[in-house]
Amino acid sequence: MAFLTKEEAKKIIDKVLSYSKADEMEVSIFGGRTGNIRYARNTVNTSGETNEIRLSVSSVYGKKVGSSSTNELDDASLKKVVARAEEIAMLAPENPEYMPMLGPQTYPDAMTFSPATDKINPDFRAQLASDSIEITSTGDLTAAGYLEDFSGFVASGNSKGQFGYNTSTSVDFSVTVRTNDGKGSGYAIRDFNDVNLLSAKDVTSIAMQKAQASATAQAIEPGKYTVILEPTAAGDLLSLLTRGFDARSADEGRSFMSKKGGGTRLGEKLFDERVTITSDPTNSEIPLSPWDSDGLPRVKTTWVENGVVKNLAYSRYWAEKQGVAPLASVGGRGFGGGGYIFSGGDESIADMIKSTERGVLVTRFWYIRAVDPQTLLFTGLTRDGTFYIENGQIKFPVKNFRFNESPIIMLNNIESMGKPQRVGGSLIPPMKIRDFTFTSLSDAV
Repeated sequence: MAFLTKEEAKKIIDKVLSYSKADEMEVSIFGGRTGNIRYARNTVNTSGETNEIRLSVSSVYGKKVGSSSTNELDDASLKKVVARAEEIAMLAPENPEYMPMLGPQTYPDAMTFSPATDKINPDFRAQLASDSIEITSTGDLTAAGYLEDFSGFVASGNSKGQFGYNTSTSVDFSVTVRTNDGKGSGYAIRDFNDVNLLSAKDVTSIAMQKAQASATAQAIEPGKYTVILEPTAAGDLLSLLTRGFDARSADEGRSFMSKKGGGTRLGEKLFDERVTITSDPTNSEIPLSPWDSDGLPRVKTTWVENGVVKNLAYSRYWAEKQGVAPLASVGGRGFGGGGYIFSGGDESIADMIKSTERGVLVTRFWYIRAVDPQTLLFTGLTRDGTFYIENGQIKFPVKNFRFNESPIIMLNNIESMGKPQRVGGSLIPPMKIRDFTFTSLSDAV
């Protein structure tokens, strides 16, 4: 496997830095193994494993930056990649937003690596697929699933003395189960750093129950309903909200955090007082890389407290321009990705259903598209298990809806919440929301 120890990575980075003639240089090395298995119609159809290692160099003359990369680590290749980056830098225009490289940093200890996940092999993947297929086949159902696992490292260093090294693992598993007549569909997804927390049979059983229960879907009128959003459904919309916690887009009038006429809504109460959103790179359930794309150490941060927006992420460039301290961003999968912790409550989904006179239970949303980015109004569809609730009981499955809704409005219409669950690298609670807007029906299963 393309895996370097901290000492090995540091030795190579120092060697590359010694070849530099530029004013500044940054070197990063990424390596790892990615494996997968995919099945459909209860039959495995693809599987694979890749091993990758990549070294990237950024050379700087003044504010002119050139970058190059290689997957060969012998001395001749390292000298060549440095020369190429320096040549490109000399030809490049100046970057007006270039920031001088950071000096030595202190990064928090990360808990992103799991030895068990690192040991995943083709036999393990095949057994997981077999476990999922076996229980759906005996239930006269058809499954389609996908497992992807990763184990690797990243190291970075520069000519100012900064150096960081981190190892990480991840495992993502999703499965869709259909009734053989095609009328019922169920879905479940889980993601972890530690594969010991994953049970393919348990995840598949959830999707099976959804599929069997949704096979006789009836049409009901669209309109405003009380909805109970399972964590996957809530996460589909809340992940769109967290992209707005960026100071630059707010200052430039490009997000829901922008104030009409200029300025930001930092310090305003925008959500129900029960809403608190934090991030913590050392959280054991959703650990993060110790640094962000700027090389800034990630720190425990409160973004929203009791409904009030407390912080926005500032890149080094934007922080200097605005005269404030930089604050590392969170998203491990692009800004607004995983890493957020949403406060929850103590109600189970069963409790929420019992207290609902008339409402809709939603498994997940799909095909979400922006209608108005500044108000975060989105449209999309329910999918893979939508159910009508009446007088505290699930009465029958319903045909899927198209919705028009904003997570900002959603977080002002909270009736209750449950215990947060890991979804897409964040901790998301199930939520009971009033006056959720369904605009039309969809014939899709």
